[in-house]
Amino acid sequence: MTVAQGFFDAHQRATVEAAMARIIPTDDTPGAREAGTIEFLDRYLGGIENVYAKPDGSGFEQLDGKRADAWRQRLDIVRERYVAGVAMLDRTSRERYDGDFVALTEDQQDAVLRALEQPDLGEEAQLERARVALYGAPVEPALQQTSAEIDLGFVPLLALHTRQGFYADPIYGGNRDQVGWQVIGFPGPSSLAEVHTGRYSTLDYFAQNRLHPGQKD
Repeated sequence: MTVAQGFFDAHQRATVEAAMARIIPTDDTPGAREAGTIEFLDRYLGGIENVYAKPDGSGFEQLDGKRADAWRQRLDIVRERYVAGVAMLDRTSRERYDGDFVALTEDQQDAVLRALEQPDLGEEAQLERARVALYGAPVEPALQQTSAEIDLGFVPLLALHTRQGFYADPIYGGNRDQVGWQVIGFPGPSSLAEVHTGRYSTLDYFAQNRLHPGQKD
């Protein structure tokens, strides 16, 4: 299985990981750190090798041609937003607390994120539509169900990717040991192949009526 190289340098990675940990903090249940959401994002931004997991769980689809070019352009936009976002986090942190974001207390980090958030109603609506969906969603995997990410500002984009890294199938690098699913009481399949072959269904968890429409008792 091909795994993309990470995108962030050490400081960027530590900064984004700290910010993710404030979006889904660790309390009586695991948070973003335990789920490895930074690994999910770093791999995603590292290249197009891990965009589409094959439904049988055997690896990732290798993109080429115009499809690959389109994805590279999309990733370039998101990468630029993160580079600028990390710089903005540190700049605001120094102005307010005389230190980089990673050096601040959790309360100070929360204050910096709130100061930078202030999304307009349009971004909030986009973020809601782009929330991660588990199995039974459209064909595209959780992190690729919408192109809205390129239209989001830094903090809403970070919130989106944190949620995706927490709940997406572990094949994408996050949801380590399925902790995200465990937090919400969703056992999940053992692999994508289990879903692809029909051995696993989410109907018991997301449908009040186990029967499909039109199916008789």
